[in-house]
Amino acid sequence: MLRNLLVLDLSDNLLVGELPRCSREPNLVFLLLSHNHLSGKLPSSLKNYKSLAFMDLSANNFHGKFPSWIGDLVYLRFLQLSQNFFCGDIPVTITNLKRLRQLSLAGNNISGVIPWSLSNLTAMTQKHTKRPGVDMFVWYTGYVGKFGEVWPIVMKRQELKYGKGIFNVVGMDLSLNYLTGEIPDGITSLNGLLNLNFSWNQLSEKIPGKIGAMKSLESLDLSRNSLSGEIPTSLAELTYLSSLDLSYNNLTGRIPVGRQLDTLYLENQSIYMGNIGLCGPPLERNCSGNNAPEHDNQQKIEKVSEPVLFFYFGLGSGLVAGLWVVFCTLLFKKVWRVAYFRLFDKSYDKAYVFVVVTWGRINREPIET
Repeated sequence: MLRNLLVLDLSDNLLVGELPRCSREPNLVFLLLSHNHLSGKLPSSLKNYKSLAFMDLSANNFHGKFPSWIGDLVYLRFLQLSQNFFCGDIPVTITNLKRLRQLSLAGNNISGVIPWSLSNLTAMTQKHTKRPGVDMFVWYTGYVGKFGEVWPIVMKRQELKYGKGIFNVVGMDLSLNYLTGEIPDGITSLNGLLNLNFSWNQLSEKIPGKIGAMKSLESLDLSRNSLSGEIPTSLAELTYLSSLDLSYNNLTGRIPVGRQLDTLYLENQSIYMGNIGLCGPPLERNCSGNNAPEHDNQQKIEKVSEPVLFFYFGLGSGLVAGLWVVFCTLLFKKVWRVAYFRLFDKSYDKAYVFVVVTWGRINREPIET
């Protein structure tokens, strides 16, 4: 009987324990077990589920290394393993999933670099959307019945709920992990992506210069990394972009100019926050030629020196004013003037006597010895 099972949906329950091992090859297409308390490692017998197209195991307690056999599930279109405890590298075999359109590994302990061969995920390109193929919504309603699923997808800094529209959502979410290295240039060939989220990792180097080729992007989040260099000017070419976050990196230089980017900044003025090297509109920091960071340092020095100059100016003014008061008093008060000069003469006499006596004692000491 289980061999004829096409959809297994046990999500949003209180299931515990490990997934059972299945040695047979079922015809399961939808495996939905999200939001439970399932644990343990993913059994390798899952690779026998050759017909799997949708697999959602998110929000559980699965652990262990991310399985390399995931690349054997060549019919996968939707893979969501977020909010678990998977560790290790993302296996290169994941790029064997030519039909994959939604990938979420967010909120795990995955480390290492992002595979350079991500360009092999051709289902995430615009060319793929024009090719004829199986319409999953038509398939589902034909074999199962009315589609009543609700799929949560984190996009545009919020969790969005999708119904049948999930079949048209193309996205990649690798946020909240420990990924290192640079963002592969090949990612820019995935021009069918609507959502790209690499935030809260340890990615470094520059943002790919051809990121403007990802024409379908609606949401881009690269915040909380260690990205450096300038923001590519091609970013202004993403006319469908409605959510952007580049905050808390080490980006420098002039911010690209574009109507879409200006609108995004007006809606959320934190998108460039935490990048002290950025300058130019819409920020208040001005750029000086091609050396914006040095100009920022100069501004900081000027800001620091202003209160110092003010202090010395006040000190000098007070000293001059005090001397002028003393001078005017002596000029117009004869009694004070006479007393002042008597005091001065008396002090001078005492000082003269002290010097003469001391000098005489010094000269006599060698003679007495």
